[in-house]
Amino acid sequence: MKKKIIIGIGLGLIVVILLVVVIFGFFLGDVIKAGMETIGPKVTQTTLTVGSVQVGILTGSGGVTDLVLGNPEGYKTPNAISVGKAAVSVAPFSVLSDKIVIKSVEVRSPEITFEGNPFGANNLKKIMDNVNAFAGGTNAAPASSSTNTTAPAGAKKPAKKLEVDDFLISGAKVHFNGATLPLPDIHLTALGTGPDGITAGDLTKKVLSEVTTATIKAVVGSVGDAGKAIGNEAGSLGKKLGSLFGK
Repeated sequence: MKKKIIIGIGLGLIVVILLVVVIFGFFLGDVIKAGMETIGPKVTQTTLTVGSVQVGILTGSGGVTDLVLGNPEGYKTPNAISVGKAAVSVAPFSVLSDKIVIKSVEVRSPEITFEGNPFGANNLKKIMDNVNAFAGGTNAAPASSSTNTTAPAGAKKPAKKLEVDDFLISGAKVHFNGATLPLPDIHLTALGTGPDGITAGDLTKKVLSEVTTATIKAVVGSVGDAGKAIGNEAGSLGKKLGSLFGK
Protein backbone atom coordinates (compact mmCIF):
# COMPACT_ATOMS: atom_id res chain seq x y z
CA MET A 1 0.00 0.00 0.00
CA LYS A 2 2.80 2.39 0.99
CA LYS A 3 4.64 1.53 -2.23
CA LYS A 4 1.57 2.47 -4.31
CA ILE A 5 1.26 5.75 -2.40
CA ILE A 6 4.94 6.57 -3.01
CA ILE A 7 4.58 5.73 -6.72
CA GLY A 8 1.45 7.87 -6.91
CA ILE A 9 3.21 10.80 -5.24
CA GLY A 10 6.18 10.38 -7.58
CA LEU A 11 3.97 10.37 -10.66
CA GLY A 12 2.11 13.38 -9.33
CA LEU A 13 5.37 15.29 -8.88
CA ILE A 14 6.44 14.40 -12.42
CA VAL A 15 3.12 15.68 -13.79
CA VAL A 16 3.45 18.90 -11.79
CA ILE A 17 7.03 19.42 -13.01
CA LEU A 18 5.99 18.84 -16.62
CA LEU A 19 3.09 21.27 -16.23
CA VAL A 20 5.43 23.90 -14.78
CA VAL A 21 7.88 23.39 -17.65
CA VAL A 22 5.09 23.66 -20.25
CA ILE A 23 3.56 26.74 -18.63
CA PHE A 24 6.96 28.37 -18.13
CA GLY A 25 7.87 27.60 -21.73
CA PHE A 26 4.61 29.13 -22.94
CA PHE A 27 5.16 32.39 -21.08
CA LEU A 28 8.92 32.41 -21.76
CA GLY A 29 8.18 33.08 -25.43
CA ASP A 30 6.30 36.24 -24.45
CA VAL A 31 9.16 37.28 -22.18
CA ILE A 32 11.72 36.86 -24.98
CA LYS A 33 9.45 38.69 -27.43
CA ALA A 34 9.15 41.62 -25.01
CA GLY A 35 12.90 41.60 -24.49
CA MET A 36 13.60 41.65 -28.23
CA GLU A 37 11.20 44.55 -28.76
CA THR A 38 12.78 46.45 -25.87
CA ILE A 39 16.49 45.84 -26.50
CA GLY A 40 16.36 45.66 -30.31
CA PRO A 41 15.51 49.36 -30.84
CA LYS A 42 18.34 50.34 -28.48
CA VAL A 43 20.81 48.37 -30.61
CA THR A 44 19.62 49.46 -34.06
CA GLN A 45 18.05 52.84 -33.20
CA THR A 46 15.03 51.78 -35.27
CA THR A 47 11.71 50.13 -34.51
CA LEU A 48 11.68 46.36 -34.09
CA THR A 49 8.53 44.27 -33.77
CA VAL A 50 8.07 40.51 -33.41
CA GLY A 51 4.92 38.56 -34.15
CA SER A 52 5.61 35.64 -31.82
CA VAL A 53 8.37 33.61 -30.17
CA GLN A 54 8.08 29.88 -29.51
CA VAL A 55 10.39 28.11 -27.06
CA GLY A 56 10.71 24.39 -26.31
CA ILE A 57 12.65 24.14 -23.05
CA LEU A 58 13.05 20.37 -23.09
CA THR A 59 14.03 20.16 -26.77
CA GLY A 60 16.02 23.37 -27.04
CA SER A 61 14.14 24.31 -30.19
CA GLY A 62 12.57 27.66 -30.82
CA GLY A 63 11.36 30.03 -33.47
CA VAL A 64 10.54 33.63 -34.25
CA THR A 65 7.84 34.76 -36.67
CA ASP A 66 7.12 38.07 -38.36
CA LEU A 67 10.17 40.01 -37.23
CA VAL A 68 10.24 43.50 -38.76
CA LEU A 69 13.14 45.92 -38.47
CA GLY A 70 12.20 49.50 -39.26
CA ASN A 71 14.25 52.08 -41.13
CA PRO A 72 16.28 54.83 -39.45
CA GLU A 73 14.95 58.37 -39.41
CA GLY A 74 15.22 60.17 -42.73
CA TYR A 75 14.30 57.20 -44.93
CA LYS A 76 10.94 56.94 -46.66
CA THR A 77 10.26 53.20 -46.75
CA PRO A 78 8.82 51.90 -43.46
CA ASN A 79 10.91 48.72 -43.12
CA ALA A 80 14.52 47.76 -43.74
CA ILE A 81 14.31 44.00 -43.08
CA SER A 82 11.40 41.65 -42.49
CA VAL A 83 11.64 37.97 -41.61
CA GLY A 84 8.64 35.69 -41.91
CA LYS A 85 10.18 32.84 -39.94
CA ALA A 86 13.44 31.98 -38.21
CA ALA A 87 14.23 28.68 -36.47
CA VAL A 88 16.69 28.32 -33.60
CA SER A 89 18.15 25.26 -31.88
CA VAL A 90 19.90 25.67 -28.52
CA ALA A 91 21.76 23.22 -26.28
CA PRO A 92 19.16 23.23 -23.45
CA PHE A 93 21.44 23.08 -20.41
CA SER A 94 23.84 25.67 -21.80
CA VAL A 95 21.38 28.43 -20.84
CA LEU A 96 22.46 27.83 -17.24
CA SER A 97 26.17 28.19 -18.04
CA ASP A 98 28.37 31.21 -18.74
CA LYS A 99 28.08 30.64 -22.49
CA ILE A 100 24.85 29.77 -24.29
CA VAL A 101 25.48 27.31 -27.12
CA ILE A 102 23.22 27.88 -30.13
CA LYS A 103 23.44 24.85 -32.40
CA SER A 104 21.77 26.45 -35.41
CA VAL A 105 19.90 29.49 -36.64
CA GLU A 106 18.01 29.42 -39.92
CA VAL A 107 16.48 32.61 -41.28
CA ARG A 108 14.14 31.84 -44.16
CA SER A 109 13.24 34.16 -47.04
CA PRO A 110 13.91 37.55 -45.46
CA GLU A 111 12.79 40.64 -47.38
CA ILE A 112 15.30 43.52 -47.49
CA THR A 113 14.41 47.01 -48.68
CA PHE A 114 17.44 48.99 -49.82
CA GLU A 115 17.18 52.76 -49.86
CA GLY A 116 19.93 55.24 -50.63
CA ASN A 117 23.28 55.21 -52.41
CA PRO A 118 25.20 51.91 -52.51
CA PHE A 119 28.45 53.93 -52.62
CA GLY A 120 27.42 56.41 -49.92
CA ALA A 121 24.68 56.91 -47.36
CA ASN A 122 21.98 54.24 -47.25
CA ASN A 123 19.60 52.71 -44.73
CA LEU A 124 21.57 49.51 -44.08
CA LYS A 125 24.82 51.39 -43.55
CA LYS A 126 23.07 53.69 -41.09
CA ILE A 127 21.75 50.71 -39.12
CA MET A 128 25.26 49.19 -39.17
CA ASP A 129 26.68 52.44 -37.76
CA ASN A 130 24.07 52.34 -34.98
CA VAL A 131 24.87 48.71 -34.13
CA ASN A 132 28.61 49.41 -34.15
CA ALA A 133 28.12 52.33 -31.78
CA PHE A 134 26.03 50.19 -29.42
CA ALA A 135 28.35 47.17 -29.51
CA GLY A 136 31.41 49.35 -29.04
CA GLY A 137 29.89 50.97 -25.99
CA THR A 138 28.71 47.75 -24.36
CA ASN A 139 31.81 45.69 -25.09
CA ALA A 140 34.43 48.25 -24.14
CA ALA A 141 36.46 47.30 -21.08
CA PRO A 142 36.38 49.88 -18.27
CA ALA A 143 39.58 51.83 -17.75
CA SER A 144 41.51 50.89 -14.63
CA SER A 145 44.84 51.94 -13.19
CA SER A 146 45.32 48.58 -11.53
CA THR A 147 44.38 45.04 -12.36
CA ASN A 148 43.42 44.53 -8.71
CA THR A 149 40.89 47.35 -8.73
CA THR A 150 37.43 46.01 -7.98
CA ALA A 151 34.47 47.03 -10.10
CA PRO A 152 32.46 49.91 -8.65
CA ALA A 153 29.16 49.13 -6.99
CA GLY A 154 26.28 49.00 -9.43
CA ALA A 155 28.55 48.37 -12.43
CA LYS A 156 26.97 46.44 -15.29
CA LYS A 157 27.74 42.74 -15.53
CA PRO A 158 29.59 41.52 -18.66
CA ALA A 159 27.30 40.63 -21.54
CA LYS A 160 26.27 36.99 -21.76
CA LYS A 161 28.54 35.06 -24.10
CA LEU A 162 27.20 33.05 -27.00
CA GLU A 163 28.40 30.34 -29.33
CA VAL A 164 26.66 29.91 -32.67
CA ASP A 165 27.69 26.77 -34.52
CA ASP A 166 25.67 27.35 -37.68
CA PHE A 167 23.88 30.46 -38.99
CA LEU A 168 22.09 30.25 -42.35
CA ILE A 169 20.14 32.93 -44.22
CA SER A 170 18.42 31.47 -47.27
CA GLY A 171 16.08 32.75 -49.96
CA ALA A 172 16.69 36.43 -49.20
CA LYS A 173 15.36 39.09 -51.59
CA VAL A 174 16.25 42.75 -51.97
CA HIS A 175 13.76 45.40 -53.09
CA PHE A 176 15.42 48.33 -54.85
CA ASN A 177 13.91 50.95 -57.16
CA GLY A 178 10.93 48.77 -58.00
CA ALA A 179 13.06 45.70 -58.74
CA THR A 180 13.37 42.50 -56.67
CA LEU A 181 16.86 41.04 -56.55
CA PRO A 182 17.75 37.59 -55.19
CA LEU A 183 20.62 37.21 -52.74
CA PRO A 184 22.90 34.18 -52.48
CA ASP A 185 22.66 32.19 -49.26
CA ILE A 186 24.68 33.57 -46.35
CA HIS A 187 26.22 30.79 -44.28
CA LEU A 188 28.28 31.48 -41.15
CA THR A 189 29.78 28.79 -38.92
CA ALA A 190 31.78 28.43 -35.70
CA LEU A 191 30.98 31.85 -34.27
CA GLY A 192 32.23 32.29 -30.72
CA THR A 193 33.57 28.74 -30.38
CA GLY A 194 36.54 29.92 -28.30
CA PRO A 195 36.42 30.28 -24.51
CA ASP A 196 35.47 33.97 -24.77
CA GLY A 197 32.47 33.29 -27.02
CA ILE A 198 30.76 36.14 -28.84
CA THR A 199 28.41 38.80 -27.49
CA ALA A 200 24.94 39.41 -28.89
CA GLY A 201 26.13 42.81 -30.11
CA ASP A 202 29.10 41.37 -31.99
CA LEU A 203 26.90 38.61 -33.44
CA THR A 204 24.46 41.23 -34.71
CA LYS A 205 27.34 43.20 -36.23
CA LYS A 206 28.71 40.11 -38.00
CA VAL A 207 25.37 39.01 -39.47
CA LEU A 208 24.23 42.49 -40.46
CA SER A 209 27.62 43.18 -42.06
CA GLU A 210 27.26 40.09 -44.24
CA VAL A 211 23.70 41.05 -45.20
CA THR A 212 24.72 44.63 -46.01
CA THR A 213 27.70 43.52 -48.13
CA ALA A 214 25.63 41.00 -50.10
CA THR A 215 22.83 43.55 -50.61
CA ILE A 216 25.15 46.28 -51.90
CA LYS A 217 26.79 43.81 -54.31
CA ALA A 218 23.36 42.87 -55.67
CA VAL A 219 22.28 46.51 -56.00
CA VAL A 220 25.52 47.58 -57.70
CA GLY A 221 25.25 44.59 -60.03
CA SER A 222 21.70 45.51 -60.98
CA VAL A 223 22.72 49.10 -61.70
CA GLY A 224 25.58 47.84 -63.86
CA ASP A 225 23.28 45.51 -65.76
CA ALA A 226 20.84 48.38 -66.33
CA GLY A 227 23.68 50.54 -67.67
CA LYS A 228 24.75 47.82 -70.06
CA ALA A 229 21.16 47.38 -71.23
CA ILE A 230 20.83 51.13 -71.82
CA GLY A 231 24.13 51.14 -73.70
CA ASN A 232 23.04 48.24 -75.87
CA GLU A 233 19.70 49.92 -76.61
CA ALA A 234 21.46 53.18 -77.46
CA GLY A 235 23.85 51.34 -79.76
CA SER A 236 21.00 49.56 -81.49
CA LEU A 237 19.09 52.84 -81.88
CA GLY A 238 22.18 54.51 -83.32
CA LYS A 239 22.54 51.81 -85.94
CA LYS A 240 18.89 52.14 -86.89
CA LEU A 241 19.14 55.93 -87.21
CA GLY A 242 22.34 55.58 -89.24
CA SER A 243 20.74 53.18 -91.65
CA LEU A 244 17.68 55.43 -91.87
CA PHE A 245 19.64 58.58 -92.77
CA GLY A 246 21.96 56.62 -95.00
CA LYS A 247 19.16 55.78 -97.35
